[in-house]
This record gives sequence, C-alpha cells and structure tokens, in this order.
Amino acid sequence: MLALGTFAVGTDAFVVAGVLPSIAASLHIGIAAAAQSVTVFCLAYAVLAPVLATLTGAWPRRRALLTGLLVLAAGNAATALAPSYGALLATRLPAAVGAALFTPAAAAAATTLTAPQHRARALSYVLVGLVSATALGVPAGTLLGGMISWRTTMWLSALLAALAAAALALWLPHVPQPPRIGLRTRLAPLGDRRVTALLATTVAISIGNYLFHTYIAVILSPVTGGDTTSLAVLLLVGGLAATAGVLVTAAWADRFGPRRVIAAVTGALAVCLVLAPAAISLGPAVAAVLMAACGFAAWSTTVPQQHRLIAAAPHSAPLAVALNAAAVYASAAMAGGTGGLVLDGFGPTALPWAAAGCVLLGLATSELAHRMTARPSRSQ
Repeated sequence: MLALGTFAVGTDAFVVAGVLPSIAASLHIGIAAAAQSVTVFCLAYAVLAPVLATLTGAWPRRRALLTGLLVLAAGNAATALAPSYGALLATRLPAAVGAALFTPAAAAAATTLTAPQHRARALSYVLVGLVSATALGVPAGTLLGGMISWRTTMWLSALLAALAAAALALWLPHVPQPPRIGLRTRLAPLGDRRVTALLATTVAISIGNYLFHTYIAVILSPVTGGDTTSLAVLLLVGGLAATAGVLVTAAWADRFGPRRVIAAVTGALAVCLVLAPAAISLGPAVAAVLMAACGFAAWSTTVPQQHRLIAAAPHSAPLAVALNAAAVYASAAMAGGTGGLVLDGFGPTALPWAAAGCVLLGLATSELAHRMTARPSRSQ
C-alpha cells in the first residue's frame, strides 16, 4: 500500500515528460519552458522533504501519509485546471508539498513495520513504486494525454493519489510513532564524507538519467513523428525494462556487491545514451531496443545505492535513504533546467550526449565513494 502511494508520486513527477509537447502547444510556450514545471516540482520536493519531515515528526503516521496524498491529489487537480503558464508552475508547488510529505513518511513507516533484518528490502519495495510508475503510470498518462488532453493526464494523477489515500485509510495497520527527529539530526548523515560521496553519485547519475527522460518526447520525435500512441508504447517498453532492472539488479547486488552492479549498469547506460541518436534514426524497432536498454540500466542503481547508504550509515538508515530521495529530486530539477539550455543551444540530439557525460561523472564519483568506504571515515 505504501508502494501504491509512491507509485502515485512517481507518476505525478514523471508523467509530464510524456505530454510536454501538448502542454507547450496548449499554453503557447516552448517545450523547454514547459519542462520547467518538472523543475519546480522536483526542486520544491528536494528542499521541502527534510523540512516537512521535521515539522510533522510528532504527527501520527497515518495522518502524515494521508495528508501528503490528499494534498498531492489537490495539487494535481489544480494543475489540470491551470489557465496559464504562471498558474501551471504555481500549482506544482502544492503537489510537491504533498509528495515531499508522503515519501519520507512512507520510508519511515516501512522501517517501523518490519524487523531490522528486513528493513533494507522494505525500503526498496516502497521506493520501487517510483520506478514502476515509469512502466505503467507514465505511458498511460501519455496515451491519455494524446487521446484527450494533458489536463486529463493530470486528472489521472490526482485520481491515483486519491485511490492510494483510500487504500491506506482502509488497510494500513497501526504504525508506531517514531521518535521525533530535529532537522539538524535529520541532516547529520551529510557530515559523513562517505555518505556525501554516495549522494554525489546519486546526483550525477540522476541528472544524466533525467536529462534523457524529461525530454524523451523531443528526443524520440524523429521516430514517433509526434504520435502519442507510438511514444506511449516506447515509454511502456522502457518502463517495463526499468521495473525488471530494479528487481534483477537487487539480486545482483546481493550476489556481486552493490558497487560492481552500479559500475556495470552506469557504464552500460552511458554507452546506450551515446548510441541513442543513431539508434533512433534507424526506426521504431531499434528505438524500442534502445528504450529497453536505457530503461533497464537507468533505474538499476536505485536499490544498490540504498544498500550502500545503509551500510555507510547503519544507525541512521532511514535518514540516509530520505536524503537520497531528496538528491534524486534535486537532480531532476537540475536536469530540467540544464536540459532546457542544451535543447535551446544545441538541439535535441545533444541531450543524450550531455546525459552520458553526467552518467560517466557519476561512475567516477561512485568509485571515489568506494575508496572512501574502504577506509574508516574521519567523522566516525
């Protein structure tokens, strides 16, 4: 049920990428400007998540979870009704508030409801909802937006959040109240250079990932020709591969170690991104293979990174995972703005190359974090 909530959050955060051309045409703005709605949402989430988790720390967990989902639903409904570009950006703020309140509370609830030896897996399952949203929520929203309008897509996002709230209200078991944690304590893992290096890895890889996926409708336009059904099919292929990648690489991380898995999938992702412009030019079948490969690799660092963070900060694992989620959303915000500059300055074919550069930087940072983890941290 918590994963259903993060599925609603993930759909809301990422579905806009599939309907950017529709938003731009409807509001008479450029695609890069429309993409800044993603930037506003993700930046607000990254800033507000630790603050709201602190301010609502004394709330019963059920109240925090339900409030987050209901505010998210209301924000999406307001986005669906936005009459102008300024109103569109403004309505992304309440949606971000709801998401920022729900996701850390869901992670904390997952760790509270499970035994210590199962907490890492429980966190992974909850946050997999964000990834699985790319498999079903984003393609469905893209198809619906093409058939009717992008506003219908936002109504779908609002409905998902409302359904998740109803499920939690009916079936969520009692969640013990966790100890209240101040903002300074919540940010304390940042004082460990190993955690900081791992979060830097998350940021670099995620910027590359979101540079590609935020502007995916534009990047794939040579093969889709602007047809939303073709785009939705390609997004579904990528999303299903992403979900499979998360599950498969979670097992690989246990067998081979998370650092080796991250090195392998980030290297593969960089290669896929470099080849993307050529692959897209070869037609739909090759583009589908590209989306499957990119989808599998792009999200496969999710669980291994969580395991590395938990190993680096075992006594503050939920806080480290929450910071990692905030880092992902901050990266998405930076990718939206950076991608807009790349798109305006160099065109859509430059976006995969820029993304590949960020992913390779993330690979280098990951290896640096491994060296730090191999030695005792000075802050310990």
